Amino acid sequence: MLEPSDFDEQVRNIEYLLRQTSVIVRRHGREILSDFEITPPQFNALIVVIRHDNLTMGNLCRHLYLASSTVTDLIDRMERNDLVQRVRDTEDRRVIRLRARPKGRELLEQVMMARLQYLSEITDHFCDEGVGELERSLEMLYRLMKERDQGEEKCDSRKGQGENRQKG
Repeated sequence: MLEPSDFDEQVRNIEYLLRQTSVIVRRHGREILSDFEITPPQFNALIVVIRHDNLTMGNLCRHLYLASSTVTDLIDRMERNDLVQRVRDTEDRRVIRLRARPKGRELLEQVMMARLQYLSEITDHFCDEGVGELERSLEMLYRLMKERDQGEEKCDSRKGQGENRQKG
């Protein structure tokens, strides 16, 4: 089994800084949300619904990594607050699609403006080249992590298919 000492100091420091930055961003994000009428899970769901218009409930569950019953309760509250609406699919009435309401879109815009203002205040302490370098480094880190995750998902789905064939 690998030990933390098996990795060089720079890798350990990057992991630590990413973790600590994530904690600060999450905490500050919650503070921002407390000024609005939305909870962190509702905020996350609203972002997904707006990015993926006409998303099904099942797809929202997969995006949020939450159980169907949890997402149903979440959407119930969001619908009561006029942030989203459920719409029956025109081709398959059993399918429920989600759409953001104007109030939900406006709320997301206000929250994002507050988040961007906070980040802008932090990045103002960087020189222009430093902000560009940070952006490029984060883009590369994100891309590489996403590619690795997608590769693992493909392996997991192939494993599941193999198991299904063996059971059949």
